[in-house]
Amino acid sequence: MIENTIKNMSELITKLKDSISLDIEDIKAAKHEELLKRNDEKHVMIDNITLLKAQLNNELILKIQEGKDVNIYRASVDLLEIQLKELYELNRKLASIVLPVQQMYKELVAEISAANGGKIFDIKA
Repeated sequence: MIENTIKNMSELITKLKDSISLDIEDIKAAKHEELLKRNDEKHVMIDNITLLKAQLNNELILKIQEGKDVNIYRASVDLLEIQLKELYELNRKLASIVLPVQQMYKELVAEISAANGGKIFDIKA
């Protein structure tokens, strides 16, 4: 059971890392539609990883309560931790690209709004 949970988490983390890497490439190539297509899938993966993490913790606790040695899972859990750190770093890299672009758009909207007296659209009928 624990082995399956670890395997499922590892596969999801790898898929999520691949998806974020694709996001970075698509941002560089200005393929914004591709980014949007993956968003829902990424949210599902993140939710599943979170659920599996809680499940893994519960499974390990049960094994400890049964008096089993959970150190046999140490290497697998350590590998998961490494994968999660890599995921975090990759996500940070994505954020370092996305946040400046977001700020640029905010500034453009603010400039347009200021030029139109606080309105983005100046409609006269």
